[in-house]
Amino acid sequence: MDALTRLEAPGGTGDRTGRWRLPGGGRGWAGLWVLAVVWSVGGWLAAEGPVVNVSGWPRFAEFFSAALSPDLSVQFLLRTGEAALSTLSFAVLGTLAAVAAGLVVGVLISETWWGIGPGTLTHPPVRRVGWLLTRFGLAVPRGIHEAVWALLLLSVLGRDPLVGVLAIAIPFGAITAKVYAEIIDESARGPYEALRASGSPRGPALLYAVLPIAWPALVSYAFYRFECAVRSAVILGMVGAGGLGFELVLSFSGSRHTEVWTLIYAIVLIGAVVDRWGAGLRLTTGALRSGVSAVAAIGLVAAALVHLGPDLSRMLSTRTIDLLAALMADMVPPRLPEGGWARLLEASLVTLQMSLAAGTLAALAAVAVAFVAARGGTTPGRRAAGTVARWLLLVTRSLPPPVWALLALFLFLPGPLPGVLALGVYNFGILGRLYAEVVENLDRRSHDHLVATGAPPVSAFGYAIIPQASGRFLAYGLYRWEVAMRETVVVGIIGAGGLGRLLEDQRVAFDLAAMAGTVLALIVLSALVDMISTAIRRTLR
Repeated sequence: MDALTRLEAPGGTGDRTGRWRLPGGGRGWAGLWVLAVVWSVGGWLAAEGPVVNVSGWPRFAEFFSAALSPDLSVQFLLRTGEAALSTLSFAVLGTLAAVAAGLVVGVLISETWWGIGPGTLTHPPVRRVGWLLTRFGLAVPRGIHEAVWALLLLSVLGRDPLVGVLAIAIPFGAITAKVYAEIIDESARGPYEALRASGSPRGPALLYAVLPIAWPALVSYAFYRFECAVRSAVILGMVGAGGLGFELVLSFSGSRHTEVWTLIYAIVLIGAVVDRWGAGLRLTTGALRSGVSAVAAIGLVAAALVHLGPDLSRMLSTRTIDLLAALMADMVPPRLPEGGWARLLEASLVTLQMSLAAGTLAALAAVAVAFVAARGGTTPGRRAAGTVARWLLLVTRSLPPPVWALLALFLFLPGPLPGVLALGVYNFGILGRLYAEVVENLDRRSHDHLVATGAPPVSAFGYAIIPQASGRFLAYGLYRWEVAMRETVVVGIIGAGGLGRLLEDQRVAFDLAAMAGTVLALIVLSALVDMISTAIRRTLR
C-alpha cells in the first residue's frame, strides 16, 4: 500500500508543492506541527465552560458493563443479520461500480493514454492541458466525503437502496480512477510503445501491453477499496441509508446498550472476515485461491443484487431528474453560512485543528503498538502479546469514527475533543496495522550484526531499525492526516464541531445554498492539507 500514501489525496498531483520550504527543513516542519497541536489542544482545554461530561461517566461504565451480555434474542439477531446483509450489499455494489468506473476513467486520465510524461520526448501542449483538466475534474467527487453524498442523494432518491450504493461509488470511483491511472503510468511502457509504433490504436495497445502487467496491483487495490467500503457503509447507515449503522443509531438513541453491543460484535466480525480475506490474497498467491476468491466475489454481488433489488431506472426517471434539478437550483449559487466569513473560517480552523490533533494521537499510539503487533515473535509471551495487539487494532479500525464519537460523548461534552478522540482511536487501528506491516518487512540484518558485535539492544534498535521504519511511518501518518481531514465531517455531524457540525445545522435548516458553500470549503481545505502533506514529504525526502 506504499503508493496509497500519495495517490488518494483529493487535491491533484501536488507537483508544485516542493516549492514550499521552511527554514530548517524537516525540523522546521516538526516544530510548526508541535506548536499547532499544542495550541489547538491547549485552546480547547482552556476554553470557557466545562469540557468533561461528568454526568456521562456512570453511563459510560454502564454501557461497557453490557458488553458481556449482548442481546442474543432470535428476533434481534434476525434484525442484525438483515442489517448486516444490507451493509455488505452497499459495500459490494458500491465497490463494484467504483472499480468499473475507476478502471475506465483511470485509463482516460493516465499520462499513458494522453501520450505525455516520462519517456515522451515531445507532445502538443493541448494534450497536457487536456490531461490536467481530466485530473482536476475528479477533485470535487474525490474531495467530498461519502456521508455528504448520502445526505444529498437522500433528498433526491429518498430511502432507496441506490443511495448507499451511489454514495460509495461516486467518491470511491474518483479515488480509484486516480490510483489506477498512477498504476498504469508506473507500469513498464516498453511493450505499449512498441505496439503503438507498429500502428496499434491506444485502446488495444493498453489492453494487451499494460493491463497484464498492472493487473495484480489493480486487483489488490480493488480489494482494499472493498475493505474501506464496508466501514463507509456503516457510516452511511448512520445518516439514514439503512443497515448496521441505522440500527446502531436507533439502539444508541434508545439507550439499549445490549443491542448496541450485538451490533458492534457484528461489525467487528465482518471486519475480521474481510481483513483475513484480504490478507490471504496479499500474502499468498495461486490459481486455486484466486479462483475461490473470484467465485466468492461473484456470489456476493449476486446476493447483494437480490437483497437490495436496486431499480436503476429510478436514476433516470422524470421525478428523479426534476428533484435533482430542484436540488441544484437550491444549491447554486453557494453562499456563506449565517455569521458570514467569520463563522466559516472559524469552523474551517477547528476542522484543521481536529485533523492535526487526531492524526498526531493516532500516529504516536500506533508507533507504540506496531512493534508488538508485528508478526514474527520468537517466544510464547511475545506471540500472545502480538495476537492481543492485532485484535486491538482490528477492533479500533472496524468501528467507524461516528461510533467512537458517540462513545466519546459519554466522556466529553459536544465539541472538538470527542471528535479528536474518535478520529484518533479509529486511525490508530489503521495506522497500527500499516506500521506493523512495515516492521514485518524490515531488513534486520544490520540490527542482528550490531547485536552480534556487542552493541546494546537499545542502540541496535535505534541505529538499525528506526532509520528504516521512520520514513515509511511518516508517509503513512501524513496520508492518514489527509484522510482524517475528510473524516472530520462525519464526527462533526454527530456533534464534534467544525465544518461537519456546521453542515449538519444547515441540513436540518434545509439551507442547501449554505451547505454548498460549506462543501466547497471542505474541498479547499482538503486540497490545502494535500499540498502541505506533499510539501513535508518532499522536504524530508
